[in-house]
Amino acid sequence: MDPLQLVGSLVAILALVGLARWLGLGRESRLTDEDAARRAADEAIAGFVPIRCGLEREGRGALLEDAGGRILLLKPHGSFFAGRVLGSATRADRADKSLSIDSGERRFGRVTLVLEDAAYWEQAINRLEGAGDA
Repeated sequence: MDPLQLVGSLVAILALVGLARWLGLGRESRLTDEDAARRAADEAIAGFVPIRCGLEREGRGALLEDAGGRILLLKPHGSFFAGRVLGSATRADRADKSLSIDSGERRFGRVTLVLEDAAYWEQAINRLEGAGDA
């Protein structure tokens, strides 16, 4: 291989890597505080106004509850956050501060969050079980 072609290829690769970093591609999304979680909730479900927020310790997700008792689960999806309002098919299991949530949706899957108030969220989510049976 011609040395000039090799150097040119390396320069092009490094330029693409630099461009990807500058654009923020490949970086992991984090929720830095409750305000960031509220913004992500509004992006996921327009008009969702939380009154309570449980932020995952590392910022890798959140649970938010509105005045109507709806609970929104946020999880990373690429460089954004995907959200689902949890329903009666949702189940939550807790081990200390780790809360494992089965959304009841095969495509959304199971999410595990480390939360300071995991006991509250476990009870709140499992109360949703009877909400759809009225």
